[in-house]
Amino acid sequence: MYRILRKEQLSSVITLFEVEAPFVANAAKPGQFLIVRSLPDSERIPLTVCNFNREKGSVTIVIQTIGASSKELCSLNEGDCVCDVVGPLGLPSEFMNEEPAQVAKRRYVFLAGGLGTAPVYPQAKYLHSIGAGVDVILGAKTESLVILEKELSQVCDNLYICTDDGSKGFKGLVTAKLEELVNAGAKYDMAVAIGPMIMMKFATVTAMKYNIPVVVSMNTLMVDGTGMCGACRVTVGGETKFACVDGPEFNGALVDFDGAMKRSGIFREQEQKANALYEEQRDHKCRIGIGK
Repeated sequence: MYRILRKEQLSSVITLFEVEAPFVANAAKPGQFLIVRSLPDSERIPLTVCNFNREKGSVTIVIQTIGASSKELCSLNEGDCVCDVVGPLGLPSEFMNEEPAQVAKRRYVFLAGGLGTAPVYPQAKYLHSIGAGVDVILGAKTESLVILEKELSQVCDNLYICTDDGSKGFKGLVTAKLEELVNAGAKYDMAVAIGPMIMMKFATVTAMKYNIPVVVSMNTLMVDGTGMCGACRVTVGGETKFACVDGPEFNGALVDFDGAMKRSGIFREQEQKANALYEEQRDHKCRIGIGK
């Protein structure tokens, strides 16, 4: 069992958990993910690592409440225990395999969309710590959904907030902000885009337009997280890859985004049924006085 050390509501639908998991914290690297199971009979959920504290022996995950499993997990509180935290899984970010002195010579731009802001944080934190140039373009639908602004501002050179409705920062998409920066003279050696599939597709198109190599994370495709279910198959450079074991990060220029977007919706009907059943069971427990 893994004790919840801290629970923080980042927005109405996004929750941060810091969980005691010393062995996982000791081995975790930017770009990797965990498998979390809230209760013994719960679904196994793949979640990217938002942060890790080796001294404290804790890992931080960020969850958006969407379906039954995420609602169940987010119903837990500080002091409660999560049944399983397995990891770290997946390959770390490619720059983790390079000499820090070489990586430090580059300038990176991160395009973070919504919940994709969480896995951007440990990458930006590491790069900033070794002296690399780091800019972050953080996008959200509206101001209330902007997360980790303070944390990211401390681990990058420049943080640009973008909202669809203009309620905070730049009004428009992260791709439009990237174009504005490049056209104003900003030079980047590498772009990293993490967020909704459609956002990563157009972030790749925009980066390629300016000859900026781009890396994307296909973590949203993962279901089982071990390579056995096959749900996270993605075509990269004409070859079949699995996001959970071959990634989750890939060269964006080689990813078949259209195929990936079709695959990302194949379990939507099952998710809707599971969510409806969860709500029905929760309402029943509330009516008879359980779990208030």
